[in-house]
Amino acid sequence: MRICYVINSLDGGGGALPLPHVLGVMRDAGHDPFVVALMERDGRARPALDQAGFEHVVIGGATRRWATPACRLDRIIRARRPDILWTSLTHATLTGQALGALRGLPVVSWLHNAWLKPANRMLLRRSHPLTRHWVADSDTVARFGETALGIAADRIGIWPLFRVDPSAPSARIWESGPFRIGSLGRLHRNKGYDVLVRALALLAGRAPALAETISVHLGGEGPERASLEAQARALGVRNLHFDGFQPDPRVFLSTLHAYVQPSHHEGLCIAAHEAMQAGLPVVAAPVGEMHRSVLRSQGGLIAPYGDVAALADAMTVLVQDTAHAGALGAAGRVWVTREYSADAFRARGLTALSAAGLGAR
Repeated sequence: MRICYVINSLDGGGGALPLPHVLGVMRDAGHDPFVVALMERDGRARPALDQAGFEHVVIGGATRRWATPACRLDRIIRARRPDILWTSLTHATLTGQALGALRGLPVVSWLHNAWLKPANRMLLRRSHPLTRHWVADSDTVARFGETALGIAADRIGIWPLFRVDPSAPSARIWESGPFRIGSLGRLHRNKGYDVLVRALALLAGRAPALAETISVHLGGEGPERASLEAQARALGVRNLHFDGFQPDPRVFLSTLHAYVQPSHHEGLCIAAHEAMQAGLPVVAAPVGEMHRSVLRSQGGLIAPYGDVAALADAMTVLVQDTAHAGALGAAGRVWVTREYSADAFRARGLTALSAAGLGAR
C-alpha cells in the first residue's frame, strides 16, 4: 500500500528521529511510504531520511498553522492517491483525521506520550473514532490511550520507537576527574530541567566539596535555554553546562558517567533508553515508560518529578559510590540490548502493521 506518513515537523526530536527505522519496516513489508511534514522547524531529521532514501516534503512554515497546511496536504492526497494516512503527533493526527474522513481514507495514528495538554486531550477524546487503529510507543502510553482518551484496547497496538544500535560506544566507569552527569532533550519546561538546576543548587549548599566534583551537561536546544541559564546564575550553580544540540547522541552519551531525566511527562523516552544502551546509570522521574524500564532493568534510580531533594539524593548516591553506579549502568545495558534489539523492533513493527491492516505483502 502507498502510505502517506503525516508528522508535525522534521524536528530533531523523539517523534521524527526514529522515522527511518519505522519507514524501513514499512518498506520491508512491501509498502511504499512517503512523508509530509506540516511545519518547518529545525529540520534535523532530514539528513537521516535522505540517507535512507525516503521521500519527504515540508508544506508549512516555522509556526503552527491549521488551514493552509491542511489544504496543501489535501492537494497532495488528491494527486498522490495514498491508500492510507499514518499520522504522528496531535496536530498531524487531527489534520489527518479530518482529511481521511473527507476523502474516505483510513487513518492510523501514533500515540507518543502519556500526557497531553488539556485541550489536545479533549479534542482527541472526541476525534479518536476517526482513526481506524492507534499505535502506542509503549505499554504505558497504550494504557493512557485507554484511560484518558477512551480508546478501546483492541484498537491500540504497541511499537516501541527505540532500536538498539550494537555499534554504539559505551560510556566508561568513572576513574578520576569530574563525574559527568548529562541529559539529552529539548530545553522545554516539560523536561523538568528547572528541577535539575534547583537540585544542583541544593547539592552545592549542603555538600560543596561533593558538588565541585560533579559536571552536568545538557545536550539540546530549546525555548527555555535563556531562562535556565538565568536560573542557574541566580542560584549560583556553576557546574551546569549547556552543550547545545548533539548531532550524534551516542558520542555525547559515551562521555558521561551517569544520565538524568527529570521530565514532567514522557512516552517511551528514547533518550533514557539510549543512555541505558551506553551503559549509563539513569536517574529518572517515574513518568511514561521510564519508570517501568528503570525498575525492570535495575539500571538506575527513581526521583519523583519536582522533588528537588530526591533528585539531589539520587545524584549523590551515584557520585559517592561509583562502583555501584557502574553496576547499575551495566545492568541497564544488558536489559535494553535484549528488550530492544533490531529483530524485536522489526517483529513489533510487523505486528503493529498487521493489526492496522498493513500486513506484509
